[in-house]
Amino acid sequence: MELPLVNKRILVVEDEQAFRSVLVNYLESQGAKTNEAANGLIALRTIETVTPDLILCDLSMPKMTGIELIEQLRLQGIQIPVLVVSATNKMADIDKVLRLGVQDVLLKPLTDFSRLREAILGCLYPDMFSSPAMDQAELADDWDALSENPSEAAKLLRQLQPPVQQTIAGCRVNYRQLTTNENPGLVLDIAALSDKDLAFYCLDVTRAGKNGVMAALLLRALFNGLLRAHLFEQQNCLPKMTTLLKQLNQLLQQGKLNGQFPLLVGYYHAEQQNLILVSAGLHSNLNVDGNQIRLSSGVPLGTTDSTYTNQISQHCQTWQCQVWGNGGQLRLMLNSN
Repeated sequence: MELPLVNKRILVVEDEQAFRSVLVNYLESQGAKTNEAANGLIALRTIETVTPDLILCDLSMPKMTGIELIEQLRLQGIQIPVLVVSATNKMADIDKVLRLGVQDVLLKPLTDFSRLREAILGCLYPDMFSSPAMDQAELADDWDALSENPSEAAKLLRQLQPPVQQTIAGCRVNYRQLTTNENPGLVLDIAALSDKDLAFYCLDVTRAGKNGVMAALLLRALFNGLLRAHLFEQQNCLPKMTTLLKQLNQLLQQGKLNGQFPLLVGYYHAEQQNLILVSAGLHSNLNVDGNQIRLSSGVPLGTTDSTYTNQISQHCQTWQCQVWGNGGQLRLMLNSN
C-alpha cells in the first residue's frame, strides 16, 4: 500500500537537532522527502532551491525565529502551508502565527505522532480533512476559557492591539483611540499582506457581550488568511470586500456566535495607491486631500443571514479615517509617500 506522504517534500525547521532528527525519521518512514534547517535564515535559503509541499516550523530559534520566517514568507507572497510545532505558552505568539495563515499549531512535548500525522494530512489535503465550519468550531473551543473570563480576554485584546505608530507595507501608519472604560471597545487589527498591500479592520465588541470578545479573537486568526485566499482567487486584482464580509458573517453563524458585530474593513494597495473601505455597522468618515467622505454604516454582521454593507474606493497617497460606535472613537492615519 502506498504510504500517505509519498512524493511529498517537507521542510523541517527546528534548532534542536535531536528532535529534528526524530521528526525527519518519522516523516521519511511515512514516505516523505525531507529537507532540514536549524533556523529561519537557513530555511529561506533552502526554499530558494527547493519548493516544499509543507513546512514544519518551531517558533523559538536563533538568528531568525519561526514567527520572523513566516512573516518573511507571507511578505514575499509565498503561500506554502506551515505547521507550527512549538513549546510556546504565549497566546500572543499563537495568535500571531494563526493570523499569518499558519494551518495548525501543535505544542511540545509531542508524544502523539498520530496527532502529528493528522495535522500534516490536514495541511496537505485541506479539502479532504477539514472544512471552514469545522475549523471555526475548533477555534471557538480553544478560546472557551477566555470567553468565560472577560477580564482575561480584555487583557489579551489590549496586549494584541497594534503599536500606535509603525511602518507597514512601505507606509507610515498611526492611530489614536478613545474608549469610555477599561474594557475593549473598538478593536483594531492591521497587518501587511505583502510588501505592497495591507489590510485592517475595526470591530466594536460592545454589542455582543462575551461573544464580541470571541469574535475579535477569531477574526485575528481568520481574517488575513481569508483575505489572502480571496486575493489569490481574484488573481491579485483588488478584492471584493463585500464577498469577504459575507464569508465572515457565515463563519460567525457556524461558530454559534450570536449578537451584533459592527465592523469596518479596509484594504490599501500602496503601489497602486488604492484604498477600499467597507462598513457593516460602524460609522466612519474618510479624509482625502482635505475632502470629507462619509461612509454609511450598513448593518452589523450577525444581525441577519445576509450582509448589507456600504463601500467606497479612493485613489490616494495620504488619508485619515475616523471610526466611531458604541465602543468609542478611533482615528487611523496613513501616508505612503
